[in-house]
Amino acid sequence: MIFEILTDSLRTAILVTGLVVIMMMLIEVFNVRSSGRMFSGLKNHRVGQVLLSAALGAVPGCMGGFASVSLYTHGLISFGALIAMMIASSGDEAFVMLAMFPGKSGWIFLILFVVAVAVGLLVDLFRSKYDGCHSMHVHDEDREVEHEHHHSRHYGWKRILMFLGVVVFIGALLAGWLEGDEAGADDAVSGFNLLSEDWMYWLFAALSLAVLGMLLFAGDHFVEEHLWEHIVCHHLLSIFLWTLGTIVIIGVLMSYFDIASWVSDNTILMILLAAAVGVIPESGPHLVFVSLYAAGVVPLPVLMASCISQDGHASLPLLAQSRGAFIKAKLINVCVAVAVGLILLCIG
Repeated sequence: MIFEILTDSLRTAILVTGLVVIMMMLIEVFNVRSSGRMFSGLKNHRVGQVLLSAALGAVPGCMGGFASVSLYTHGLISFGALIAMMIASSGDEAFVMLAMFPGKSGWIFLILFVVAVAVGLLVDLFRSKYDGCHSMHVHDEDREVEHEHHHSRHYGWKRILMFLGVVVFIGALLAGWLEGDEAGADDAVSGFNLLSEDWMYWLFAALSLAVLGMLLFAGDHFVEEHLWEHIVCHHLLSIFLWTLGTIVIIGVLMSYFDIASWVSDNTILMILLAAAVGVIPESGPHLVFVSLYAAGVVPLPVLMASCISQDGHASLPLLAQSRGAFIKAKLINVCVAVAVGLILLCIG
């Protein structure tokens, strides 16, 4: 029993980590190539600030959140817009949600966006924007990314290692080595049968081929600083260990304890717990609620409370810049998370 749980958990952790890293690399390309060009003219458009910030928060990963925090601390967007980003953002766990339940996650992100915009506009009725004292800067290296591949490309060990890793992942994906034993079974019953649809494997294989193209033709700065340093060094191991640990623990608990019955009798407590855990400015703890929802153990209100309350790493720069704004923003997020969770619970 334990060996089967460990084997299935390891396979699932590799699958989820691979999909997450592939999506993060693609998001990194978008972020770098659009850096500094979409924020002009924001100061005089409060509604536009909230909509843009919520949209940045809805982008999977932490980069959109970092952009919003930077805009806020530089006085370019309002406090309500900052709140909108924090509500809409699910951090790096958004990638995992897309991997575990791609259909449902789209609706969840849409609900989060609507709630984020509504709350952001409401907050702006009572709170003025942060008085920043710095100006936005775009690194010269990032401005040169579009041109550097013409004159600065070397196939060092970092580039080669990432290339081989993606190739192996594509092969494992298409060969079905990462598919659960109960392929085709109902997700809520099997618990961790994530991507049984064949088209999803082909889709992510195609996205992985795009990453291979980047690794072949992108310049050294982008490959080493953005893909290797940011994603591989800072995110890959953390995502893998949190995913593996979470799935192993839940798998063991589900094998020996009737978690579903306990949760069904204590859903309100789970909503409060999810909202409280979301205060932690870290990607990882939220994976517990994502995995429980994917396994059919907790209902949607619990997951929504967790999604609203937490924002991954996005609020860490805010904590460094303005601890007062961080505390106020997190308090608002927790209150909204509990309220939305209880409303969803009441309407079934």
